[in-house]
Amino acid sequence: MTAPLLEIRRLSVSYRVRGETLQAVRGVDLDVWPGQVTAVVGESGSGKSTTAHAVTRLLAANGRIDAGTIRFGRHDLATLSEAELRTVRGARIGLVPQDPTVSLNPVKRIGEQVAEVLRIHGLATRRSAAVEAVAVLDRAGLPDAALTARQYPHELSGGMRQRALIAVAIAAKPQLIIADEPTSALDVTVQRVILDHLQSLTEELGTAILLVTHDLGVAADRAQRLVVMSGGEVVEAGGTRAVLTDPQHAYTRRLLAAAPSLTSVRHRTPVAAAAPVSAAPVSATPSSSAASAAFAEDVPLVEARHLVKEFRLPRSGGETRTLRAVDDVGLVLRRGRTLALVGESGSGKSTTARLVLGLARPTSGQVLFDGTDVTTAKGAQLRRLRRRAQIVYQNPYASLDPRFSIGDVISEPLRAFKVGDRASRLARVRDLLDRVALSAATLERRPAELSGGQRQRVAIARALALSPDLVVCDEPVSALDVSVQAQVLELLEELQRDTGVAYLFISHDLAVVRRIAHQVAVMRAGRVVETGPPEDLFATPRHAYTRELLAAIPGGRLTGAAASRR
Repeated sequence: MTAPLLEIRRLSVSYRVRGETLQAVRGVDLDVWPGQVTAVVGESGSGKSTTAHAVTRLLAANGRIDAGTIRFGRHDLATLSEAELRTVRGARIGLVPQDPTVSLNPVKRIGEQVAEVLRIHGLATRRSAAVEAVAVLDRAGLPDAALTARQYPHELSGGMRQRALIAVAIAAKPQLIIADEPTSALDVTVQRVILDHLQSLTEELGTAILLVTHDLGVAADRAQRLVVMSGGEVVEAGGTRAVLTDPQHAYTRRLLAAAPSLTSVRHRTPVAAAAPVSAAPVSATPSSSAASAAFAEDVPLVEARHLVKEFRLPRSGGETRTLRAVDDVGLVLRRGRTLALVGESGSGKSTTARLVLGLARPTSGQVLFDGTDVTTAKGAQLRRLRRRAQIVYQNPYASLDPRFSIGDVISEPLRAFKVGDRASRLARVRDLLDRVALSAATLERRPAELSGGQRQRVAIARALALSPDLVVCDEPVSALDVSVQAQVLELLEELQRDTGVAYLFISHDLAVVRRIAHQVAVMRAGRVVETGPPEDLFATPRHAYTRELLAAIPGGRLTGAAASRR
């Protein structure tokens, strides 16, 4: 029988934090076989990413391997010198990190970063590397690889940045790919393309994949073996189908129960007939505040009319080109309701949200907030809009100041708008931490000391600090494991019932959208192609693109396993 390509035995990893040693991984055993996908699942902080990063010794500076072996071919990676590791990383082991913003060089074009891998490992000359890089970007699913190669990371959407990272990882055609949440930022159609490509590598070249994911649907559909981690330990492992159909550990059963499904819809309790508005109105007229205080559910909070947003692209052939990212978009978001925007990466979802918030100016069109035109808001009017409209960004690490403690991060909006005193702000922060399932001990930690999922919960708590009328949620649960995801969605629903807050909810996860949204708008190439209630839109989609999105949803094996358990 073929030996495992990667064999981990009794691995223990710890971190030194503020003078204390925190044990992150305890006695982990794990095998990855050639030509197979092994998925590691578990909650945020369970040790999944630490285990994966220990393989290539890319732990944080305060992390160390305390015990165990990591056999890769004839090498024990746990004891290799740094010089020896450099011959393995990139060439024989490719890594797709969780966070593209901090993993891509912001001052280098995307093509240069892919070409660098080819040159370093002697796979291309300086002249041929640029051409080869475009081919690699194309294999990674970038729609216009030649254009992407000339762009910088900040010019790409989150999903496109993630695909660029995947291109860097697969450039040298490694024997093993460690993929740490490789599709968490991707819409379902691009996710399918990426996973299909990774799967083809296992079938054609015998490439092994160690897949770290919180998406049980992806793990169920793509992995031959499933490893479940909790508290730094492996609590269950085996063939994927066996684990899903007959989970032995209580923790595994809880994870499966929390996984969202398109087959179930949570009953949405209507919002209260009235709700206090704690913020000053956007317009200067006092009557606006009174109207807001006793809102009717059918009163629009936000109206977008014929929005257009164009961006200038790099010149090609001496010609100036523009990209129409948002093309004649019209939306209505009512108080106490959730409008979901779904569509592929680059479809214009996040740009539309930025226009609504006044973070970008439209090329043409109009945005009304609470009946007031805020399209060109500035000065005091823009500040009042900021008070009533908050955002949870797709990438929590990039939106949290690394110098601040978590307590300072969450209380920052309260300080900026001079809400309360020091004691009341601290009480508010503690309450918010509790509501997003983080312990009070998190207060003194820094963003870099938290996992990706924990950072996202901090970002949500900060957005809720001012009790805003509108929260734009840009992929707010994409970085969360299923159990915490369920808690956060319940929190958002509870806040909406209690306060009448409206959500503009951007997501590629249609199971999440079906659960939380009252109305769904499907976007493609900057245009809204279909709208409707989620129950109707998902049951009888009219547009071919909507049908394509639904067909790409992962988790068929997971749904089948749930049915068999019943």
